[in-house]
Amino acid sequence: MILGIELLLLGLIAVAAGLVGSLAGIGGGLVLIPVLVVFVGVPFPVAVGASGLTIIATSTTAGATFVEDRLTNVRIGMLLEIATVPGAFAGAALTIYATRSGFTPLLLVGLGLVMLATVPGTLLLLRGRVRPTNEPDALSRKLGLGGSYFDRHLDREVEYTAGRTTPAFGVMFGAGVISGLFGIGGGVLKVLALDRALGLPVKVSTATSNFMIGVTGAAGVSLLIGAGYVEPLLTAPLVLGTIVGSYIGTRVLPGLSNQFVRLLFVPILVLFAAELILRGFGLP
Repeated sequence: MILGIELLLLGLIAVAAGLVGSLAGIGGGLVLIPVLVVFVGVPFPVAVGASGLTIIATSTTAGATFVEDRLTNVRIGMLLEIATVPGAFAGAALTIYATRSGFTPLLLVGLGLVMLATVPGTLLLLRGRVRPTNEPDALSRKLGLGGSYFDRHLDREVEYTAGRTTPAFGVMFGAGVISGLFGIGGGVLKVLALDRALGLPVKVSTATSNFMIGVTGAAGVSLLIGAGYVEPLLTAPLVLGTIVGSYIGTRVLPGLSNQFVRLLFVPILVLFAAELILRGFGLP
């Protein structure tokens, strides 16, 4: 009975994580990892493995719906996966090494500080326009990295073109490393790269990030499965709950304003950074 209640609670937590993850395009790992490690007492690499599988569930559920709604730019997403997948393999390998060598606290604190450093720039976007100001570079023009979608909140069609692809590749590699390291999908940096470097509308950034995190998560979690860091009994309710939360998020996102999505994204960044730093210093 106690085991059943615990699994039910984990499932409900995963519903909330999937909802937040699909709305912000970041995966639900930022909610699940602290809960699993701090409150449930799950070893860090096991929590990363479980979170990685829930990210795949989030991407599969939310990504398919966003593609149908024409919010996801599949061409941009697949191009940038060239950078995120190698990063995810590297990050997962670092997780295994850091866990066995006692370096995990330093990595947590460092990542938390990086996340806090992204907040000021993200706040500047709150007054941004739906139509991006970035001019397309040579690669963007050659590959036709652009598109359009119908914005229900504005009640009109919005056209866009990707801007600076070179810096986006660098950020995406870092997002892949973070995904493999912490099982969070790297969506925090993916959304920033898509929104700021490429100049995509934030809804397109969120939807495309949801599409990408599944591929990145699968790359990283494959190493953790091979290392024996995935527990089926723990993972099953998390995956199911995440699917439910992600589906709810896909029904909500299209009707929200771009500013609201960014307002949701900023506190998530701050909470995520605080959780990482506190855990890095061994504080509750």
